[in-house]
Amino acid sequence: MISMGIAQAQNPIFTHLYTADPSPHVWPEDERLWVYTTRDEPGSNNHYGMTDYHAFSTTDMVNWTDHGRILHLDNVDWAESHAWAMDAAYYRGQYYIIYCMKEAGIGLFRTGVARSDVPEGPFTDLGYVKGVEFGQDPAIFIDEGTPYLFWGHDRKCFAAELNEDLMSIKPETYVELTSQLTHVFEGPWVHKRQDKYYLTYPGLTPRRWPEKMFYAVADQPLGPYDYKGVFIDDFEGQSGTNHGGTVTYKGKDIMFYHSAWLSGGLSETRSVMADYLEYDKKGNIIPIVPSKEGLGKAKRTKTTIHLEAENGFAAGGELYNVFVYTWIKGYSGKGYVTNFDNPYDHVTMLAQVAKPAKYRFKVRYASPDGESNHDILINSHQYREFKFPQSTAFTTIDFGIVELKAGDNQVRIFKRNWKPSEGQLAIDYIELEQVFEDEQ
Repeated sequence: MISMGIAQAQNPIFTHLYTADPSPHVWPEDERLWVYTTRDEPGSNNHYGMTDYHAFSTTDMVNWTDHGRILHLDNVDWAESHAWAMDAAYYRGQYYIIYCMKEAGIGLFRTGVARSDVPEGPFTDLGYVKGVEFGQDPAIFIDEGTPYLFWGHDRKCFAAELNEDLMSIKPETYVELTSQLTHVFEGPWVHKRQDKYYLTYPGLTPRRWPEKMFYAVADQPLGPYDYKGVFIDDFEGQSGTNHGGTVTYKGKDIMFYHSAWLSGGLSETRSVMADYLEYDKKGNIIPIVPSKEGLGKAKRTKTTIHLEAENGFAAGGELYNVFVYTWIKGYSGKGYVTNFDNPYDHVTMLAQVAKPAKYRFKVRYASPDGESNHDILINSHQYREFKFPQSTAFTTIDFGIVELKAGDNQVRIFKRNWKPSEGQLAIDYIELEQVFEDEQ
C-alpha cells in the first residue's frame, strides 16, 4: 500500500478520527466552514457498527475543531443500528441533521431528522420522514426556501419536496431519478451553480467496486437530469465506497469526499478528503485527482477536540450530582458545570480518536472564591491530581500532555475526598489538541 505521508499532508483532512460521508456547509452569519461526518470504529472490518456523527468547523481549512459526538444511536428511540450517511441544513432559524438508521424490529432504513439551536449540536431526534421507504444516504437541498430530499441505495435514486416541518414528503412531487443517473449506486448530493443543479453521486461501472464519483446536471432540483460523467475516478488508497458533497467557501468551491488513506487502505476505516472543485467554460466539472497536498494551505491540518461540559449524555458524557449554571458570565455554549459538593460528584466528557496518540489537555474553568483541588481521570489508567488556581472569570489552564487510546476516551473531572475546596469549581469546556511527533 502506498505511503501517503499523512503527518505532512493536507489530505486526509482529519487525522485524529476515522470519518466518512462528509457534509460541508456554510451557515448564515457564520464565518466558519462546517463539515458533518459519520464515524468508523477503529479496527472495524465492516460498516455495520457505525453508531454516531461528528461536527467539525474551521476558519482557515488548516486548523479544525472537532465538536465531538453530536448524535448517537442511543439518542434515537426508533432505531437499532446503522448510523450511515447524513446531511445538514439551516432552516427557519434552526439547524438540522438528516440522517439514516435502521428501524428497530424491522431492519428497514429510515431517514431521521434531528434538530439543534446551535450548529455544533448536540442534536435532538424528532423522528423519521414519512413517505420515504428505505431512506438510505439522505441529502437535503434547500432552494429559495423550499426543502428537497434526495436518497439512494443499491443502484437506485429518489427525490421529493419536503413539507414545511421536514417530517414528510409531498407525495405528488416524488420522482425516481435512477434512469437519469448512469451507474448510480447511492449517496446523492445536490448543489447549485449559475442556475444549474448538479447532482453528484457514487456509482459502479457496472457493479464493479470500488465506487467512482459521477455527476449529472438539471434545470430544476427534481430534474430531469442530464448525465455528464465521472469526476473522481479510481485512485490509489481509495475506499470501497465514496461519498461526499460540495460547498463554496471564501469564493472557492470545495469537494469533500472520503478515502482509506488514514488507515493505510482498510476500506472500513475511512478518512475525509478535500480538493478544490473547478469547472470548464461549459460548466462541466474538471476531474479531481486526489493528492496528499489537497487544499494546499499548509503542510498538514491540525484538529482540536472541543468538548462542552454541559452537553452530558447527549454528547456521550455524564453529569453526576452536578448542575448546569449560567450566572458566571463569559462561558461558551449553553452554560457551565458546577456544584461539585460531594465525593465523586463529576462531569464526564467523551473524546473519540482513531489511534493511540498524545494530546495537549486544556481546561477552561472559573473558581471565584479560591483554589479548587479536583481529580481528573482519563479512562481507567491515567489518574492525576490537578489544582485550579483562583479565578473570578473563566480562564484556560494547560495541564500538559496526556495519552488517549483508540476509540472512546472518558475524561472525568470529579471531587474525590471529603476535604472541602476553598473554591467552587466551574467547568466550561475541555480541549484536547493534536500533538505531532515533531512537536513533542
